[in-house]
Amino acid sequence: MADTDTDTNSTTGSYVDFGKEFTRDTNYINDRITADGRPGDDGSPGWPVEAGRYRLVVSRACPWANRTIIVRRLLGLEGAISMGVCGPTHDQRSWTFDLDPGGVDPVLGYERLQQAYFARFPDYPRGITVPAIVDVPTKAVVTNNYPQITLDFATEWTAHHRDGAPQLYPQPLRDEIDEVAHRVYTEVNNGVYRCGFAGSQEAYDAAYDRLFTALDWLEERLTDRRFLVGDTITEADVRLFTTLLRFDPVYHGHFKCNRNKLSEFPALWAYARDLFQTPGFGDTADFDDIKRHYYEVHTDVNPTGIVPKGPDLRNWLTAHGREALGGRPFGDGTPPPPPVAGEQVDPRHTAEGMPC
Repeated sequence: MADTDTDTNSTTGSYVDFGKEFTRDTNYINDRITADGRPGDDGSPGWPVEAGRYRLVVSRACPWANRTIIVRRLLGLEGAISMGVCGPTHDQRSWTFDLDPGGVDPVLGYERLQQAYFARFPDYPRGITVPAIVDVPTKAVVTNNYPQITLDFATEWTAHHRDGAPQLYPQPLRDEIDEVAHRVYTEVNNGVYRCGFAGSQEAYDAAYDRLFTALDWLEERLTDRRFLVGDTITEADVRLFTTLLRFDPVYHGHFKCNRNKLSEFPALWAYARDLFQTPGFGDTADFDDIKRHYYEVHTDVNPTGIVPKGPDLRNWLTAHGREALGGRPFGDGTPPPPPVAGEQVDPRHTAEGMPC
């Protein structure tokens, strides 16, 4: 992505291209980490699966990184792939490790994720994005191709999955998962950004209509089925959840996605709460990081940098009633155990702990 953040299309700190619609640059470092270390389909380098070799660098603020946090936890990969967590804000250069003592990642020894990119590509011309996987021995970035990272976690890292890990990308459902996930990405995951970073009224109106057309479709789809594809949680649910999580706290107001709040969609809101209350989803959510990132970093959308206190997030913990639709969240598997030591979300940043 040609930006310093997964949310921007500029290296200057500006997020809105006035007079134009928002266009996301989707050119990533396409290297893959696979069980046999084979090259990617496009000829990009392949890296072998190896427990302890790689570090996943994320920010809990970012929805694309949030996906990798959830999948890593659902599959029980914490012991195989370590995780470094950047803070919720950044400057024009890079995400930074300001949450760590001394502002330095304890494994990589870096202050900035940019250093890992430059360790491999000294003249790297694109944005320094999260999530990124870094090769610990060389301290160089391997990939930032977030859609492929989670698929490879599910299919290539199976030797290191926990006992009872769910099938997030089951072979018989892959075509349908891919189809649903594609529409979710173009219309919803990226659709909220097309609204928020629209550079003209016409671009905003078109983006708004596309977004809510898709949300209406999802509302109908989820009225009589518990999950998006099949009767268990899949990759498609993970991809939708991280946008729904941010909808009322950020996208409804900050990005002007305000036809409805998420809490005004009966099926979608119950679905989101069902996932939130499932181990591995809500316990990865840091609402303080989420709100600070969007409201403090997007200065051309919110020039004062004021972070709103609301909304009241305790409604995420209310009963959802989705069990009546059947389904088995983890299929033949089991829920993941509680987050490992050092990876828990600050209790003050949770649905129970955030001020309202």
